[in-house]
Amino acid sequence: MSPIDPVSADFPNYREPYGPAQLWRWAVEMVWNVERAFERSKASGRAVDDTRLRIFFVLSIFSLAFVTLGLRATRAALFAPEEAAGHSAPPLAGARADLTDRNGELLAVDLTHYGLYLDPREIWDTDEIRRKLPAAFPKLSPERLDKALHGGRREYLAGGLTPQEMRGVHDLGLPGVSFEEEPRRVYPLGPTAEHLIGFSDAGGRGIAGAEKALDGELHAGAATGEPVQLAMDIRVQAALQDELQKAQAKFGTLTAQGMVVDIQTGEILAMSSVPDFDPNAPGHSPIPNLTNHEAASVYELGSVFKAFTIAMGLDTGVVTLDSTFDVHAPIMVGGHLIHDFDKGDSQLALWQVFTHSSNIGAATLAMRAGPDRMKTYFQRYGLFKTAPSELLESARPILPRQFTDQTLAQIAFGQGISVSPLALATGYTALMNGGLYRPLTIRKVDPAHIPDGRRVISEQTSYQMLQLMRMNVHTDPKGSGHKADAVGLRVGGKTGSAQKPEHGHYSKDNVSSFVAVFPTDGPINADRYLVMITLDAPHVTPDSFGFITAGWNAAPTAGAVIDRIAPFLGVKRIITADAPLPGQVAKPSDMAE
Repeated sequence: MSPIDPVSADFPNYREPYGPAQLWRWAVEMVWNVERAFERSKASGRAVDDTRLRIFFVLSIFSLAFVTLGLRATRAALFAPEEAAGHSAPPLAGARADLTDRNGELLAVDLTHYGLYLDPREIWDTDEIRRKLPAAFPKLSPERLDKALHGGRREYLAGGLTPQEMRGVHDLGLPGVSFEEEPRRVYPLGPTAEHLIGFSDAGGRGIAGAEKALDGELHAGAATGEPVQLAMDIRVQAALQDELQKAQAKFGTLTAQGMVVDIQTGEILAMSSVPDFDPNAPGHSPIPNLTNHEAASVYELGSVFKAFTIAMGLDTGVVTLDSTFDVHAPIMVGGHLIHDFDKGDSQLALWQVFTHSSNIGAATLAMRAGPDRMKTYFQRYGLFKTAPSELLESARPILPRQFTDQTLAQIAFGQGISVSPLALATGYTALMNGGLYRPLTIRKVDPAHIPDGRRVISEQTSYQMLQLMRMNVHTDPKGSGHKADAVGLRVGGKTGSAQKPEHGHYSKDNVSSFVAVFPTDGPINADRYLVMITLDAPHVTPDSFGFITAGWNAAPTAGAVIDRIAPFLGVKRIITADAPLPGQVAKPSDMAE
């Protein structure tokens, strides 16, 4: 007999709500009824009916199960929530999000590759494995294969097989050979922007560049499917890298490096260091090629430092643009003789100290200002510490052990202190953007949320420096930077040429640098861009008249870069009949307005 439900007995019209408990009770009662039918068949001696009933019962159970599974599958396919339907499997270990430039162009992506495994316990013909497997996959190490064949467990043979390579091995049908999916980082652009993008290892760990700097974001992005966007513009990057390669070939430099920065936002739009390498196979390049010299190397950069010295003098009121300096003879500071490259001048106004790049004038200004002011301002410019960038390879500067009169005079014109080009460019943006120091960034910045900067110099001083930069390129016939003047783009800039220190003395080789800004017109908060070029040990060329200074190599390289990238940045050429020509020197009072 079936058990009596007390609730049903007391309340005949009661119906329990439909649910799992009711379904279970229904199933139990059904089995009970079938079993009683079996017992009645046996009691009546009808064995055939008993068998038929059992077959019918089993068939019914299986049919019910298939119908239930079918209904659930149909419901899942047609009525699953949108977010559940689009949800993909968890990312593989080490997976990384796509890396793109500011316009969405792909820079790095994970593509599915395969790991090759061998289990010797499943192999009955080792000679066949030795013969066929290396023929299908020549990259396989014979030593690794031999070790796996003599092992007692499943072994990893090789990784990074492309789908084509995997199919070639799979189609052999070799016993004991199997595969596992593994993500592999691929860089579609090859050796373009490789130092800024960086690369990762086989386990999905960032090793250099943005891949290392943004490692956590890239792993998190793999789970959400959202790409990580850099500030880089690949068009600007390609132009910069091409011009640096040309400069290295023309001037025979050890290295050539450069960067392009949005002065107002601090975004690094391009960064390159040549010689380069292919991030898809970094192990195939010489180790020195892997170094991003813009961030990871430090140099005595020479006269580009004079911009910092003069800005300090103007901002403190120690000097004005009309202040004069006697530069007719070298000066002795702390037992060290300081002289000018151009020895034809006697009296220079401050603006000429800048455009003629006078070491004597810069050192004299530093002595007038005194050590406290010099140290305070150079610390504000960020020159005494590592550049505050996401790039973890950013190098520490090499500073003097003591700040004596001699070292302060040398620092004023860029010797006795070694900094990375990245650190120098960061300080220069503060000179050109209205006086605010902001760390440079490799991330794309929302124009509506530009980070606040800390004030380094006044807006008026920044404007004066901007106009001095323009004079050095365009209006002063003795300006050191006119080979950077791209037609109609209102370029300003400052040269720097410093002998390289070697074994306690200075060698005949030098480091040539040029820091350019364009366009120099418009309000102080207008869109404006910085281009910095650094050439390590340039050689004389037939058209340089025996000179290896920056005005003959780094400056024209910067001009060529600016000429190419201006259209990408939306900077229009302006050609006017009344524009000042070389030889028509603007008055200092006009610049200061």
